[in-house]
Amino acid sequence: MIVNFSADLPSFCAKSPGKTSARSSPAFVLLLLAIWIGAWLPSPSVEGAVARPIATPADRANHGKRVPSISATPERVAINIERGSTEIRWDTGDQSVGFVFVSVNGGKPGLFATASKGSRVLSWIGVGSYVFELCGDAERQTLLAGVTVSGISAPQVSPLTALWQSRAVRWVLGVVVVAVLYVAIYLSAPGAIPKGFRAEPSTSPRQLHVARNLLIGVAVFTCLDGAIFHTGLYTSILAPASYAGRMATLARAEKQRISSGLKEVLVVGDSRIAEGFSAAAADKLGSAARFKFLSLAEPGSSIDIWYYALREVDPAARRYSAIVIPYGYGSEQSHIQLFKISMAAPLLHYSDCFDFPSGFQQWSDRFRAFTACIFRGSALQSDVVDLIEHPIVRAKSIQLGQKRLASRAIYKGRDSDITGTSYDPKTGQITFPPRLTEAQREAIRYSLAPPSQSATHHLMELQRVWIQRILDRYSGSPTAIILMPMPRGPFGGGSQFSLAYGTFFGGIAVHKPILLLPEHTFDFLESPQYYFDGYHLNGKGRQKFTEAVVAELVTRLQSADSTHLASDPE
Repeated sequence: MIVNFSADLPSFCAKSPGKTSARSSPAFVLLLLAIWIGAWLPSPSVEGAVARPIATPADRANHGKRVPSISATPERVAINIERGSTEIRWDTGDQSVGFVFVSVNGGKPGLFATASKGSRVLSWIGVGSYVFELCGDAERQTLLAGVTVSGISAPQVSPLTALWQSRAVRWVLGVVVVAVLYVAIYLSAPGAIPKGFRAEPSTSPRQLHVARNLLIGVAVFTCLDGAIFHTGLYTSILAPASYAGRMATLARAEKQRISSGLKEVLVVGDSRIAEGFSAAAADKLGSAARFKFLSLAEPGSSIDIWYYALREVDPAARRYSAIVIPYGYGSEQSHIQLFKISMAAPLLHYSDCFDFPSGFQQWSDRFRAFTACIFRGSALQSDVVDLIEHPIVRAKSIQLGQKRLASRAIYKGRDSDITGTSYDPKTGQITFPPRLTEAQREAIRYSLAPPSQSATHHLMELQRVWIQRILDRYSGSPTAIILMPMPRGPFGGGSQFSLAYGTFFGGIAVHKPILLLPEHTFDFLESPQYYFDGYHLNGKGRQKFTEAVVAELVTRLQSADSTHLASDPE
């Protein structure tokens, strides 16, 4: 199609008496411009800034002194029935340790975070005022910067009004702009000014060629988007701290890694695995049995993204001895959907335009996901804007990419815990120790809120579909597939998160032997001393979880038939 278009383009642009080529050329250019602008209209869910996940220790690296700052995106959070989300970013500017305090509705300030630089996505903002202060000391004697987040009760409007205020206006304006631009160019093109349009356009000397120009514009736009965003040209300069940048960097590093020659076991997952599993510690524990453990876990990811990541780093489906797929209720399921499309964008192909959107519940999100597969630039629009606004900062951050990966490898987990917190599943009563801040308490309350029936059904269906696809992809491969339960949380046994996975796995068609770790394998970790919040293991829990994972996997893999394991990839 591209060859035919290129061959026809000169004759289309050439002037010919009695034809409309003189008008078609500028009209075509304007249509192309209008299509480009329309496709890049910011979507409501990503408007504002580059989507960035929770900071890791690698993000704390800072070069050059800057003005201390702390910001919230957004500062005004609309609250409906559920709680809202905002992202807090801070930077002391000189690599000194910063202390971030938060006070809720004028209450006593509590320590929120300690780091020279970082960011946190908060999903527990309610109606009220939240004051975040960046201080230079733990006693709050030196105030460096501050920001106030306001949780505002969203006004109740009818669905029709809400639709008109959002997407309808965007589409109507887009159609009007295209129509006005086309007619304006048509009337201003060289030649006699027409006094009106004939009833039969086919007999008019001024043929509009609307359909042809529109199709050509779409084709050219698709080719340009493909050349820039589908070839890896732009992927290499993504913001390393963004969701898309982190996933692209992690996948690229693993894809380029030279094989160790050992029996390599790859563990994928979201923030629970990223915080709870240490590949470095696992390597030491499994080295005697000639196992090497690798992690492809990224906060905010989900099982469909893991599938695309596996396809990216293991195109032949024979690289690893085993792949570990976690299952269970995830911590990002409720609010991370906003950034899921941008995270998956570097991994998507044109052929994913139907499978990938199926992982979303809302039809508007499915349309955005479909568009991201065809026009990948639409999913990375905020990253492009950030690059244009801060090119020097982007260049410096890309240079620090390898240091971030190195910091990730030596990360040992968080030091804090929530010891002293208790939960009664019968009454729903939660008791907190005095040392916990209001922000920590709100986060724990949020983690203990049972998911809705629709959310649970969607999650189980998502896992069923994509686990099946992973099994199908490796059905003819010697790579072993291991299904491992997620650690459920400090109160997992009574938090109503336990899902009927016995029945769930019974509906999956298995074309090769798989290893299934029982749902209660890691129940011994369900204690507040092993967690720094309601979802994630701390440093102590990280060590115990890693030890238990290695012991389970090494024992089971050694007892499996070695001829079914790919110990020497490719």
